[in-house]
Amino acid sequence: MHATMTLSLVVSATVLACHLGSSSLGGVQAFFTPAVGPKRFESGFTTFKPRAAAVSPLFAAHTLSSSTSGGPTGTFFHEEKMEVMIGGKMLTFETGKIGRTADGSVTIQQGDTLVYASACAENKPQELDFTPLRIDYFERFSAAGMTSGSYTKRDGRASDREILVARLIDRPLRPMLTEAWTCETQVLSWVFSYDGVHLSEPMAICAASAAVAISSIPMAAPVAGVQVGRVEGKLVINPTRQEMINSTLNLMVAGTEEGILMIEGAADFLPEEVLIEALKEGQAAISTICRALTEWSEHVGKKKRMDLLAIAPPELKTLIYEGYAEDIDRALKSGNRNAYSASLHGIEDAIVARYAKEGGREEGVYLGRDLKVEFKKLVKQRMALMVAAGKGRADGRKANEVRPIAIEMGVLPIPHGSVLFTRGETQALVTVTLGNKGMSQRTENLDGSDQKRFYLQYSFPPSSVGEVGRVGAPGRREVGHGNLAERALIPMLPTEEDWPYAMRVESMIMESCGSSSMASACGGSLALMDVGVPLRGHIAGVAMGLLMDEAVEEPIILTDILGLEDAFGTMDFKICGDATGVTTFQLDIKCQGLTFEVLGKALKQAKEGRLHILGVMEEACPAPRKEMRENVVRINQVKINPSFIGKLIGPQGRQIRAIIDQFSLSELDVSDQGVVSICSTSTENNLAAKKFIEEMNKDDVKASSTVAFEGPMPEVGAVFRDVEIKGIQSFGVFVEILPGLQGLVHVSELNNKRVVSVEALYKSGDRVDVKLLGINEKGQLRLSRKALLEDEGAAGDIKKGGGPARAGRTAAGGGEGGGEGGGERGAPRSPRPKSPPGAEKTAARAP
Repeated sequence: MHATMTLSLVVSATVLACHLGSSSLGGVQAFFTPAVGPKRFESGFTTFKPRAAAVSPLFAAHTLSSSTSGGPTGTFFHEEKMEVMIGGKMLTFETGKIGRTADGSVTIQQGDTLVYASACAENKPQELDFTPLRIDYFERFSAAGMTSGSYTKRDGRASDREILVARLIDRPLRPMLTEAWTCETQVLSWVFSYDGVHLSEPMAICAASAAVAISSIPMAAPVAGVQVGRVEGKLVINPTRQEMINSTLNLMVAGTEEGILMIEGAADFLPEEVLIEALKEGQAAISTICRALTEWSEHVGKKKRMDLLAIAPPELKTLIYEGYAEDIDRALKSGNRNAYSASLHGIEDAIVARYAKEGGREEGVYLGRDLKVEFKKLVKQRMALMVAAGKGRADGRKANEVRPIAIEMGVLPIPHGSVLFTRGETQALVTVTLGNKGMSQRTENLDGSDQKRFYLQYSFPPSSVGEVGRVGAPGRREVGHGNLAERALIPMLPTEEDWPYAMRVESMIMESCGSSSMASACGGSLALMDVGVPLRGHIAGVAMGLLMDEAVEEPIILTDILGLEDAFGTMDFKICGDATGVTTFQLDIKCQGLTFEVLGKALKQAKEGRLHILGVMEEACPAPRKEMRENVVRINQVKINPSFIGKLIGPQGRQIRAIIDQFSLSELDVSDQGVVSICSTSTENNLAAKKFIEEMNKDDVKASSTVAFEGPMPEVGAVFRDVEIKGIQSFGVFVEILPGLQGLVHVSELNNKRVVSVEALYKSGDRVDVKLLGINEKGQLRLSRKALLEDEGAAGDIKKGGGPARAGRTAAGGGEGGGEGGGERGAPRSPRPKSPPGAEKTAARAP
């Protein structure tokens, strides 16, 4: 039996009161379950009964539907849809068809890019003082019509890109799940379809949020994410992939209807004022999506499992405050990181030992997780009160003060570049290794394969915080921190044409007490200069914190935060750049949104700290090293005519190997464009090899600057005498029959006898007679020397020594370009390795 029910209604949505008048974003349509009569929602969205009246083209009304269907197997689908117009692009949310056994499942589509997200949670709370949340994001190669390049042809472990996108989802979603929710929770996202135009990152954030919003998992408010680009000075919401290529800003921002939760991005020395403007534009779009998700979840969402929330009893806060506030104050001022960490852990353990009872609560006895939650809240409050009262921070600094900095350049003898960067109790040992193109990092994603000539790898051993733990493959945090520092340094790097090296930066954290990723960015800049990379200037980074509590009137912005301030504070806002602007930024918060006023103040204070750090760095290393260390590979480049590549490589690579051996090179790389990279640890050897290659190619280099052919095209059958060979390939020779007009004489058309090796018979600059046999539809010439020999009744003229005699001439000295003394007398000849004994016998033989 098959049944179908359809309901049609029209929903017109308009942002009636947007806090950003300059924004043109808005327009929402939604597929809701049946509702009786028109209703006006407080969020500014209005529903109407279907009517044929004209509507604004910007906020056009839409016909919406909700359907239920079933088949012979008894499987039923009840599909619900919602469409949100953002920046002129339609986002379509759908649930009820795919992944129906999940607690919440949603697909989101823009263009032909489709992302699926599911949310599930256990039904048993755990004895934890945090939410056990796991978020994963996967890009299936089949989504782009591809398959994995691995041996098994199967998508494997998460790539760095998938980890970074998973972090983008996690960071805004986690604050919306209160610590009172302690059931094991998992949110999964997959890219099922990718059109190469619409980017999946902002869609993945929205899909994950929607899946949780319509599930039974308690959530404070829906979140949404958008990407903001800046193309030709104009801000673009959710730009296409092509627009992002031309964008000077790559900003991912996520938040709720009321405020911003997460920022991640990079820019080309963007002024702080422009960044705030971009954040406002992004927040306007986020508010539009969040209002729609709120309304949608009310109609299609499940009842929340509020009964599973672990709410601490109200009297616990007063109990801990009265008994331990003074002890916490003393612990916060007890000295260095190890001292106050040990003191605070001791107080927490004492509270748990005194009041906790596992598995339940009797009068005067509380759950350990409730005690830990209230203890953290009290530490946060006492820290804020301490700074607000002018008593300073845990290490005695003022709110806007940077810790003392020590820099030691060239600390290691063998690595190409190294620096030990110490800021307070945070220390990074950063090294740089240079190499040729073969050292580039290869990546594979839905946009295809790529190579990164610059990459930064960050490691955080457990010893950096005095602990014992696993050491091995990098964790999510390490991947994220390394990516942040890497993106900070990219705008300062020289172009590949000016600096043909691949660069690998490694940052190992030796001590950690906050801002280790910013120490990696600073150390990376210094280490690159230590090796001699011609950076345009230094990049510095600083992490900003925030202390907020109901006991404090105004939020307190902290510069260069400690690990303690990161753990118990409200914000971790990392900003990198130079004196002119910002190159990268990352924001994580633990509250439910920040205002633009707070963000603006944090950016201003961060610039002051960044300028201070830049001053210290420039004093320690004012300019790049002039001479690289002896063990650093030197790369010299020379441009040759692409048609000469075959001759440079030689049959089976013999020529290029001979050059490598003759000049003691480590590698000789030739690109398809004719750029030859000469690599060795000796500049003298490189220059000698470069001169040798230029001598071999001197005539081809001249040919690359030949004037353009202006026509008219010659007639088929025309004969051209004494034309110059411009290039040699294994399949034939290229000759210039008229100024600027070249054509191929295929190996089969060179002689009426068999030619085995073109390279052994000819060299660039030799001259031959040819006949034009034809011109194809692309304008390419088909030339023949063989046809001309047959027309003139000449016999095959391949001689011992490999060179054909010049047609129509009897000059002594042998054929053109052939044997010893071949060619015109006195003509300069390009140096080439001597042929091995017997080569003249195998160069050409009669059929």
